Amino acid sequence: MAGKLLATIDRSATEQLQISISEYRGKSYFNLRIFYTTDDGANWLPTKKGVTFAPDQLDVLSDAIEEAKQEFMKEEE
Repeated sequence: MAGKLLATIDRSATEQLQISISEYRGKSYFNLRIFYTTDDGANWLPTKKGVTFAPDQLDVLSDAIEEAKQEFMKEEE
C-alpha cells in the first residue's frame, strides 16, 4: 500500500495535522503528524511531532475517540 492522506486539520496558516496511512518496511501504519509550510502551502514538510499506530491499535484509538465524543456531548447539554 502506498501512502494515503485521509484528512488534514489546520492548526495555523503554516501548520497542519495530517492524518494518513503509510507503509514502512513492508508494514502499514496509521499516522497523526504535524506538518509545516514555508511557501504558503505549496509544500508541506513533516515535523517530529506526531504519533504512529499499528493497525491492531486502531480499535483502542477508535474507542477512545468515541468515549471523548460522548463526554463532549454531555458537556453541551
